Amino acid sequence: MTPFLSRIVRIEWGQCDPAGIVYAPRFLDICGESTIRLFEAAGLPKKRDMLKQMQVAGFPMVDLTARFVCPCSYGDDVTVETAAPVFGNSSFTIAHRISRDGQTCMECTEKRVWTVPAADRPGGLRAERVPDAVRALFAGKD
Repeated sequence: MTPFLSRIVRIEWGQCDPAGIVYAPRFLDICGESTIRLFEAAGLPKKRDMLKQMQVAGFPMVDLTARFVCPCSYGDDVTVETAAPVFGNSSFTIAHRISRDGQTCMECTEKRVWTVPAADRPGGLRAERVPDAVRALFAGKD
């Protein structure tokens, strides 16, 4: 995996279980935030602004794989690396790796779908092709 985005995250007390290690779903929260920051790093506005400006409803997750290699604990500084999206038509897949001192702790792959409001169903969503302008921001980065 070639990272497009790399960031340091300090493991917080609230992310840990009673044994003091990261509760697995909190790793997924970290990866989800990295997905949002990935789009910002590519040049798109903050998500709240992107939702308004691009008339996108969001990009919900439809598939997820995760592999937990070693635990992380309260106070650890971990590196979160996120690769450029691999685009389908309306979907895209993003790989994440979380490591501590160079050792992989967790790997995750998310598949998400670009959605817009469904005109025929108030409050509903429908998948739509990821805009070419968004795809162009990541061209040649995978």
